[in-house]
Amino acid sequence: MATLAELAALRTRLDKVSVEHLVRLVASWSLLADLAFSDLLLMTRVAEPENRGEKHLVVVGQVRPNNRSTLLGDDLVGTTQRVDAWPLVQRAFEERSLVVGEGRVHGVDDAVSLWCVPVIVGGEVAAVMVRLQGPTQVGAALYEKVYLSLFERMCTMVSDGSFPFREEDVAGPGMPRVGDGVILLDGEGRVEFATPNATNALHRLGIYASPEGRTLRELGLRARFVERALEFALPTLEEVDRGHDVAILFHCVPLIERHRVTGVLARVRDVSDLRQLDRIVLSKEAAVREVHHRVKNNLQTISSLLRLQARRSDEAETQVALLEAERRVRSIAVVHEVLSREPGEEVVFDEIVRSLVALVEDTVLALHPVEIVVNGELGVLSTDLATPLAVALTELLTNAVEHAFSDQIAEVPDAGIVTLQLHRDEGHAVAEIRDNGRGLGANFSLEVPTSLGLSIVRDLVRTQLHGTIEMSSVDSDDGGGTYVRVSVPLLERD
Repeated sequence: MATLAELAALRTRLDKVSVEHLVRLVASWSLLADLAFSDLLLMTRVAEPENRGEKHLVVVGQVRPNNRSTLLGDDLVGTTQRVDAWPLVQRAFEERSLVVGEGRVHGVDDAVSLWCVPVIVGGEVAAVMVRLQGPTQVGAALYEKVYLSLFERMCTMVSDGSFPFREEDVAGPGMPRVGDGVILLDGEGRVEFATPNATNALHRLGIYASPEGRTLRELGLRARFVERALEFALPTLEEVDRGHDVAILFHCVPLIERHRVTGVLARVRDVSDLRQLDRIVLSKEAAVREVHHRVKNNLQTISSLLRLQARRSDEAETQVALLEAERRVRSIAVVHEVLSREPGEEVVFDEIVRSLVALVEDTVLALHPVEIVVNGELGVLSTDLATPLAVALTELLTNAVEHAFSDQIAEVPDAGIVTLQLHRDEGHAVAEIRDNGRGLGANFSLEVPTSLGLSIVRDLVRTQLHGTIEMSSVDSDDGGGTYVRVSVPLLERD
């Protein structure tokens, strides 16, 4: 479905300022639909070819009320409507004022009461907001009459451009809705009306006195948000807490008539349960973060012990084995270090790769100068994939740096280069490692690896990650060296 801005660009001659105003209106007008207990349509004129005498309208917005059943079963956004089918809308365009009457609407059996409100931008009628009023309920409650009165006042604001507000949307995710509770205040901030839900919210804040005729400050509630709405004619949003158990959200919309604030419509929502859930989630995230932090610290402690033990050993072979084990522990600690900052079931693997490269560069035993180059990225990976993959890549990079350039012979270039290429390919995470060193031996076989490191890599990739690994020498015509390709499926594993 095309957006309002796209429809306006394709079907109308509205300028940028008018389109932006209509976009803000559509983002905010669920408040109006709830106050009117009605469906709302937003119509504007179609830019007709010069040689056609017919006039058409295009529906660029539609909203249904949350507190009453809808009259319109179909979504009319993007549809073209004949002007002669909507004479009241045409009158609103021409007379530049509210037009009320009855009309026929496709899909509705009986005649419908229509309110056609011109939306004036820059002195011109950019569109008409149409209210399709359903059957009026007999013996409507007092709060419904107040809502309809508020809707009329806000229609005036729509016509003179006071609504929607440029600085802030009036409705959106998490904002209080009309059904959550409404408090109507006059131009001096005194309560004229409060719905039962709003009164209950005040009770939650410890206010039990009748609010009518008093300001919220007189009731014992610091209500700077109401005063700001009255003083600056701008919507305000503030959350009022009472200890850790109660949180009430106030959203104040100034009611403006002839450039003067005549009152405030305050929507009230009890968000105590949501805040409690937020605290629980934050507490759990902090606990998970702390677990990863402690695991990282413990792994670093083990790493330090292995390094100390290696220094105390007189056997060169034992030292190398301990240092290799220490490096593998550190590669796992790198993953937990990232998870301690961003806990969850997924991790940005590219951050881990940067740390792994630095780890390999710090711990290699080769004396030949080597540069590690990383290209591409894998993005976000699940933690159960990231940890073994990190260990495998560390082993492969270390193997390339230590063994590919170990022999100082003429065939080895002056500067060794190891390239790590990362990318995704048809649901697989692929890592390709290429060096320009001496290549593999003539009798090399991955099935019978000559080192513990390659055995670890092979088993991790094939058994734990359910992936594939290939290793081969590169022809001297192509630069020589060794090529390794690891491919791991991104799907969840058992």
